[in-house]
Amino acid sequence: MKSRRICPGIAAGFAFALAIAPVGEGRAATAYVSNERSNEVTVIDVATGKAIATWPVGKRPRGITLTRDGRYLLVCASADNAVEMRDAKTGELVATLPSGNDPEQFFVSMDRTTLFIANEDDAAMTAVDLGTRHVGWQVAVGEEPEGIAQSPDGKWLLVTGEEDNTVSWIDVATRKVVEEMETDFRPRHVEFTPDGAQVWIAAEVAGTVHVVDVASRRIVETLSFAPPGVAAYKVLPCGIRFTSDGRTAIVALGRADRVAVVDVASRKVTGYVETGGRPWHLAITPDDHTALVANGTGDDVAVVDIASGQVTGRIAVGKGPWGVVIAP
Repeated sequence: MKSRRICPGIAAGFAFALAIAPVGEGRAATAYVSNERSNEVTVIDVATGKAIATWPVGKRPRGITLTRDGRYLLVCASADNAVEMRDAKTGELVATLPSGNDPEQFFVSMDRTTLFIANEDDAAMTAVDLGTRHVGWQVAVGEEPEGIAQSPDGKWLLVTGEEDNTVSWIDVATRKVVEEMETDFRPRHVEFTPDGAQVWIAAEVAGTVHVVDVASRRIVETLSFAPPGVAAYKVLPCGIRFTSDGRTAIVALGRADRVAVVDVASRKVTGYVETGGRPWHLAITPDDHTALVANGTGDDVAVVDIASGQVTGRIAVGKGPWGVVIAP
């Protein structure tokens, strides 16, 4: 394993508009989308399909998530080297968390106590105690880390290394990297299936998604994508989300301007949905009926009916929508 320098200086210290037919009708869900070029977050009432607020945030917001109690919205302000903690109802800035350099994505631990942050410029993972709001520990990982996720049982923390073409497997109990798994070119996102049996790794430049058996830590299959009429070089997988029953995966395909719908059991693509505008990331509504897809160059969000594979709405948003999170 390569040794990595972890930068000793830890920084102390979104926008999305929705105007569509109702989504997930009857559910009091709220969606938040980060827009990296306009430095905003827009808040959406999912049931009515209406934008209800737009909040200015830090520079180049990318990763976006919620604390597990839903009380706080967390935003990676990558260009500010900070993670903002905001009141999820008002947008008020509550705290600026120490984050390391260039936080890209993050993950709230399964036990709710820790925020795991991928620091692209430091080749490090920073763990912040959400109670004290201080750095708890750090681990060196592959160069240009971005994707990060913890296994549902809490045992493993995985971090992608885009430049090294590796995924670091961190044993959370020992806080040690036990394996640097080689992947196809430029892994950008990792996502565990709801049962924790598999983890899917999006290798953007290779145009593939690895399916990994968690128990053996081995790649069991590599998925490729061939949307009709789309040149292979435009297929750039990034964000992945599973329905809550683990039966269906939605994969954003970047410059292909589409998402792929994949049957998890057979690992077969069942269809492609043209969303437009280089989709980066997405979120699935609590009822598993709808995917909200952030189109990075289209400055909009596509509303995808998962069952029919149809775009049922298109939402004008801020500049460069990147991440999406939904609070039930």
